[in-house]
Amino acid sequence: MDAQSAKLLGAGLAAIGAGLASLGVGNVFAKFLEGALRNPGAADGQQGRLFIGFAAAELLGLLSFVVAMILVFVA
Repeated sequence: MDAQSAKLLGAGLAAIGAGLASLGVGNVFAKFLEGALRNPGAADGQQGRLFIGFAAAELLGLLSFVVAMILVFVA
């Protein structure tokens, strides 16, 4: 396997992380809505944790995108 094909294969594998991050964001919001519907009184107190979970999942997605772009254009 030459270097160009290995680089593109690695970038494709890194791009899988962006798809998995979207699953993570969906899971964060689904669990928040599930908890908010079970106990509406506690939903306001958990909204900060919702945004922290959203930011963490998005950070991992953006990080995998950056790694993929570095592999394609820099390495």
